[in-house]
Amino acid sequence: MKPKTENWDILLAEDDNDDVLSFELAMKEMPFSFILRNADNGDILFVLLKERIPDILFLDILMPCRDGVTCIIEIRKNKDFNHMPVIMYTAMQGDGYIDECYKNGANFYLLKSNSIHELSEKLKRIFSIDWKNLMYYPPKQQFVLS
Repeated sequence: MKPKTENWDILLAEDDNDDVLSFELAMKEMPFSFILRNADNGDILFVLLKERIPDILFLDILMPCRDGVTCIIEIRKNKDFNHMPVIMYTAMQGDGYIDECYKNGANFYLLKSNSIHELSEKLKRIFSIDWKNLMYYPPKQQFVLS
């Protein structure tokens, strides 16, 4: 994890306001400071990425303009964004979505939780990885965090 004195720059691409609020509440349980920006559609995501590349991106699959699968494909094709960890953040549990995201370079597939505490525990696992020094791609059986 980054030192506690350093802010994490987090970008959440999510169009559902309730899910944004749940994510923000779960993040408040993290033992570090952070800046959370939100893109409520796939087009705004790329505008925000061009302004400033975050330390980590959480990307919903079902979004207006460009869906999350289209976004991860575009991100991994772009050398400016390719080094950025991308965590799919979704309620979609179908194998087709999971396979597409895994194959196209997402780092994890985080299933949305019904509980803030459960989500915060999953986030702690994600933030325990030293993303600055290691671009971690888990084996397929560890890809989905449910």
